[in-house]
Formats: sequence, structure tokens, C-alpha cells
Amino acid sequence: MKKDKLIIFDTTLRDGEQSPGASMNKDEKIRIARALEHMRVDVIEAGFPVASRGDFEAVQAVAAAIENSTVCGLARAAETDIDRAGEALAKAKSARIHTFIATSPIHMQMKLRMQPEQVVETAVNAIKRARRYTDNVEFSPEDAGRSELDFLCRVVEAAINAGATTINIPDTVGYNLPIHYAELIRQLIEKVPNSDKAIFSTHCHNDLGLAVANSLAAVFSGARQIECTVNGLGERAGNAALEEIVMSVRTRQDVFPCDTGIDTTQIMTCSRLVSSITGFAVQPNKAIVGANAFAHESGIHQDGVIKSRETYEIMRAEDVGWSSNRLVLGKHSGRNAFRTRLEELGFKFDSEEALNDAFRRFKDLADKKHEIYDEDLLALITEHDLENENEHFKLISMKVGTETGETPTAKIILSVDGQEHASEATGDGLVDACFKAIELSVNSEAALDLFSVNSITGGTDAQGEVNVRLKKSGVVVNGQGADTDIVIASAHAYINALNKLYNASERKHPQLSAV
Repeated sequence: MKKDKLIIFDTTLRDGEQSPGASMNKDEKIRIARALEHMRVDVIEAGFPVASRGDFEAVQAVAAAIENSTVCGLARAAETDIDRAGEALAKAKSARIHTFIATSPIHMQMKLRMQPEQVVETAVNAIKRARRYTDNVEFSPEDAGRSELDFLCRVVEAAINAGATTINIPDTVGYNLPIHYAELIRQLIEKVPNSDKAIFSTHCHNDLGLAVANSLAAVFSGARQIECTVNGLGERAGNAALEEIVMSVRTRQDVFPCDTGIDTTQIMTCSRLVSSITGFAVQPNKAIVGANAFAHESGIHQDGVIKSRETYEIMRAEDVGWSSNRLVLGKHSGRNAFRTRLEELGFKFDSEEALNDAFRRFKDLADKKHEIYDEDLLALITEHDLENENEHFKLISMKVGTETGETPTAKIILSVDGQEHASEATGDGLVDACFKAIELSVNSEAALDLFSVNSITGGTDAQGEVNVRLKKSGVVVNGQGADTDIVIASAHAYINALNKLYNASERKHPQLSAV
């Protein structure tokens, strides 16, 4: 018997972006959206168009760039929100508007200050307005997990009658337990007379660590869409993790009545990309995508795996994109092998000029590293994209020095809109001295919220990937840099963050209402 399709709705670009510090600019959203499309995600929620001009333009750009996935925009149940979302999605090959309004007693009373009848009317009007732009409309009763069942049934029935084709049931505050959430979905499908005319969806937050468990439990009650994010990114404790959802369903096809259309071999590439852009490192023991997910330390485990992989591994590392493949190229290697491997990793160049520039960077890296791994290539492409952003500040040269008993120093030459500025500073370490020297020329007055260093691969010649998070006047940006020299990588990351901060006046962090 043919199994049902389980729709994967990715909200990394919208709900995932609501993680404090995870704000992404337009180009970064396009890169992640393309990776999601390459992974065959069904629906990509690209943002909250009414939140700001920058968010509108990002959703608009993603809608124009994506060919095979449905692009979705979030909108409160308000005319302005709906119209803004419709405008942003105008160029999408396949568009969806996702509108929502709170339905729990505490939200209706304390936040909306609305009576239940007003909530139903507002929801219906919003759905009808959204239908002017697309017949693919999703409705979410916000905080459904704490809503009264009878009223929830009433709202859902009215929403479907108004034209909603997907009904999403959010556990907005991560309050539900799997047994209760599954029962809620079951009762809604059973009690709502027109439930057969819509797909029921989950949207679970991870406040109690149950987002994935709740989502999967709901599938057995009839839900056929799961809203999730790459690496479980999201506000507070995060959302249901896409990679865990997909691999649970794929691994346990003996019990699940459905399957996804996801290309699981792209999971690791997408995970690394999201981690790099947002600055949120993946913990080593994270399921599926953590560095230790397929590592075996115990002698008993190692012996078992050597004899038969299935003794301690329930899925293959290769199935999610973990690979021992490495691109061992050097100065005499050609562009074709370089281009081919990057295309296998999900990257395509827009022009020969872009390919030539990235290949030049590859050759420079090959002079420093004997072996180039996939992780190095991903970092290299990230660096390539960062340098092609609007650069107000650019590193020209840097000289640092330290020795035992002496204060570290850094001499920096920056280009500021084409004009060179030299500065020198001391610090507690080379990186501190470097940042202080940059600030003498820039005077950004930004607060450094995060500085993290991760080794991209193993070995003493490994590249270090540095993430820097700056905050100023409510605007939060992340900067990235990679190099075999950690101090150089740090300088690039700091300057990249400064450039984003300089260009961020039109882009406020999207911490508005959200499901």
C-alpha cells in the first residue's frame, strides 16, 4: 500500500531567525533557501514580510529565487500583514500565506483583548483576504496547546470553510506532552466536520525538550505536515529539529504510515550552512548532525560495529551526508573537479566570474593546507559570499606580535569606503589587540556579544572558523571568518560583522508576534 506524503515545512528563515542573535540578511536567506530546496523541502517559510523593509525584501528575493519548493510568508490576521505578504510572494512559482491569531483564553484576554467571537471573525476575514493572493493558505490558532477544545474546533471549522487548506496546531510555548498533543490532533480531526478538506500540521517548541516527540506523536493521529527548523534553531529552547524528524520517519518506516521526500544526503551540508551563518554551533552530541553522532568510543561498541555496523548503528552516516570523501587537490588541480564537488554539495555559481574568484581562493588555501575537505569548501564559499557583500570596511593588512612577558600588539590597515586608515593597539591577547585596533579606525560603539572559534577539520593545518556577534541599538549581526590563522580569521569575522551592522539600519530583528 502506498504511504502518505509527510510534508516538511521548514521555518528556519522565520521562526529560527527569532533566536536572539540569529538574524540573517537577504543574501544569507537566499543561500539557506537554496540549500533547503536542494534538500527537497516542501515548504520554506521565508520570513515575516510586515516586520521590516529588510524582511519584506528578503522574502521577495527568496520567492523569486526558488523554483521547486513552495515559499511561504507569515502574516498576523490583519489586512496590512496579509497584503504585505501577498506583495512579497508575488514572484513565487508556488506561494503560501500563513496567517495566525491566538485562541487560548490567556492570549485572547491578556494579549489580544478580544472576545472569542471577534477572534473567529478576524481569522475568517484574514483567510479570505489571503485567498486574493493565493489558494494555498495556512491558518494557525496560536497557543492551540492551551486552547479550549470546543472553541478550537469552532475556529478550525470556520477557517477551513473560509478557504484554509492547511491547519497548523502550534504548541507555541512547548507546554504539551506527546500523549496529550497527539490526542488533541486526533480529536480535532475527528470532531471538526470539514477536517477532511485540510491538511493538519504541527508546530512544536522545545521548552520541555519534547518538540520532536510531540510532532512525531501527532503523525500517528493524522497530522501530515510538520513545521521544523534545521538544527532545531528557534527562539527560547528552539523548534522541532528537521534532521531528527526526517531521520526518525525514514529509519522507522516499519511503524510510520508516511514518508518524506527529503534528500537526506543534504542534511549535513544544510546543517553546517545554517550553523555558519547564524553563529549557533552544533553541540557534539546533537542527534544526526553532531560531531559525535556516529562516533564510537566504547571498546565493546567499536568491536560490534567492526563486526557488523547494525549492532550499534541504526542508520548510515552517509545517508545524512556524513562522508569520508575529501577533495585532495593542489596547485595543479582543475576548475572542473572543484565545480563538480561544490555542485554535489549543493552550490551553483551564478557566473564564470564567481567560479573563477572562488577557485582562486581554493588555490590560495591549497598552498596552506595539504588536503581540502568538504568542510573547508563550505567555509571557503561562505568567505567568498561574505567578501561580495557591500563592503564599507575592508582589511588591507595586519601585523601582530606577542611574546612571553610582553603585551600583545596589533597593527591594522583598513579601507573605509576606499580610504586607507592605519591603527595600532595593545590587548590581553592577539585577538583582543586586533579588535581594539580595528575599533580605533571604525569607532562602531558596538558591544561584542559572542566570540567563538571552531576547528573546521582535524589536523594542525586545519582552518579555524570564527563567529562574532555584535549588538548596537537593538540590531544584532553575526560575522564569520575562516583561515588557517585564527587571528586573521578573527579579524575577517569582526570586519564582516561591522559591514553587516553598517548596512543593517533597514533590518530590525524580527521579534514581533509569532507562532
